[in-house]
Amino acid sequence: MKIINLLPIMAAFIGISASAMEISSQDIKEGQLMGKTFEYSGMGCNGANLSPQLSWTKVPPGTKSFAITAYDPDAPTGSGWWHWTVLNIPVSTLSLPQGASGKASVGLETRTDFGKPGFGGACPPKGDGMHRYQFTVWALPKAKIDLPADISPAVVGFTLNSMVIEKAVLTATYVR
Repeated sequence: MKIINLLPIMAAFIGISASAMEISSQDIKEGQLMGKTFEYSGMGCNGANLSPQLSWTKVPPGTKSFAITAYDPDAPTGSGWWHWTVLNIPVSTLSLPQGASGKASVGLETRTDFGKPGFGGACPPKGDGMHRYQFTVWALPKAKIDLPADISPAVVGFTLNSMVIEKAVLTATYVR
């Protein structure tokens, strides 16, 4: 009796990739505490405020650009906290080095909840417990998303969710 793997056939039929996009980092690990290097510098925090190195693989068909977001769903705001939003990363770019924010020659960094474009590191309130930081790479069907740099990060999130082909998430943690 011959056994047939139906997963690729079913995936193609319902329009999903049999191999999901993946995100990794040399600097942060899934479920583990981030170092002070990735803590914000301001608002009572005194870290180096460097964006972590990120890489992604298994790009789905139809991808024409990427976006990156960093989001803290545990921020005591009622709506979380956007730490980084980068749009229009060319499909040929599959990684960003540590500290790329503010120096990247690719993509458009838009406003975060800190009120300005660029990476804003972890800075949970003291005594607020552990916070999760979701670093997401979004595979998108357009080469360019036409949004201004001063757009609300919530609008960026809404826009990305409305068109995403596939996304990969790496969740690191931080506590003060």
